[in-house]
Amino acid sequence: MSVQASAAQFAAAQASKLIDDSQRVAVARQLGARFGDRLTDADLRRGRGASSNPSGRFEAFQREGFDDGWAEDEAIAPLKTEVTFEKPRTIITRNDSPDISFDQSINPYRGCEHGCFYCYARPTHAYQGLSAGLDFESRLFVKEGAAALLRRELSQPKYRPRVIALGANTDAYQPIERQYRVTRSVLEVLAEARHPVGIVTKSNLILRDLDLLTAMAADRLVKVFVSVTTLDRALARRMEPRAPTPERRLEAIERLAAAGVPVGVMAAPVIPAVNDEEIETILTRAHAAGAREAGYVVLRLPLELRESFREWLAVNFPDRLQRALSLTQSMHGGKDYESQWGRRMAGSGPYAWMIGRRFEIAAKRLGYRETPVALRNDLFTPPAPAETGAPRQLSLF
Repeated sequence: MSVQASAAQFAAAQASKLIDDSQRVAVARQLGARFGDRLTDADLRRGRGASSNPSGRFEAFQREGFDDGWAEDEAIAPLKTEVTFEKPRTIITRNDSPDISFDQSINPYRGCEHGCFYCYARPTHAYQGLSAGLDFESRLFVKEGAAALLRRELSQPKYRPRVIALGANTDAYQPIERQYRVTRSVLEVLAEARHPVGIVTKSNLILRDLDLLTAMAADRLVKVFVSVTTLDRALARRMEPRAPTPERRLEAIERLAAAGVPVGVMAAPVIPAVNDEEIETILTRAHAAGAREAGYVVLRLPLELRESFREWLAVNFPDRLQRALSLTQSMHGGKDYESQWGRRMAGSGPYAWMIGRRFEIAAKRLGYRETPVALRNDLFTPPAPAETGAPRQLSLF
């Protein structure tokens, strides 16, 4: 049975109130047959965005879920987060994508415990031999010695300062940052070097670092964007289960703005038939809280996300599955995803055009800046090298 057919039956049963919890588990199993290591029901993995853990695309063997009807349903143990330390050789990542506003970034962590089902970074876990599903949000990597690496790279004679995006791939203020403080250590080096940085986060944990951010903002060295995907708390719990609530994110915007830190809002991603009706409301609430810049991105479904999106819809909104897929494909040239520069972020076609116009009209009406605040590069001073205990080589000049 196809996932669309199963979802349609599930929706009909729910509507007629003919489905109980045990039937819901059975339908969820049926829906998951094509998704690999499928869980029985989203509710059994509370606090997780993905419902399955299919093999990574580079693996020699693929897992396929199979239910022969003999096994009894068993309670699934809570999935614990595992943390591994890695020692990277460098910490600054560079890119030459013409549709991205920065060309260098730092990601203190691999994987993200926020568990956002739509995260475009999920497929990167395949490079670790892991799944883009549950592995991405439960098997995390801490980049040990990030601050020392940053010192070394910033102090290179040929280094030229340009804005560093902090947490562009995975959220720099995800829950494990509270314990490991890698992001804080990176910010301390950037503040010492008076180096410009842009931050995008969903977490109000960023308020912990207001002391650094306020001082940097006084010299126009920092800008923060807070991502607000929905204002519906119940929907947010399904979409991004371990991220702070929408109210806490708006509070973070308010406190950052009050402290003099330039702050904007990212209404992203815009997902057809799920949260697309909230664009204007999100912009209105964020502006009232103090955001003065705004951006949006339509849903992107690279690689493994194509199947996981269908899975998430089938479990959470089976009645919207067909419409959400149809509208999403209409924004990407009839495909699940179009990776072409200049089109992958905003999409193309009538529906994408409508989303763009709604965003522009609302942003202009509310008074968001049309020209972003430019951060300064001219204050940069190479940081002192990290103390390693080794004798320092003398300069020849």
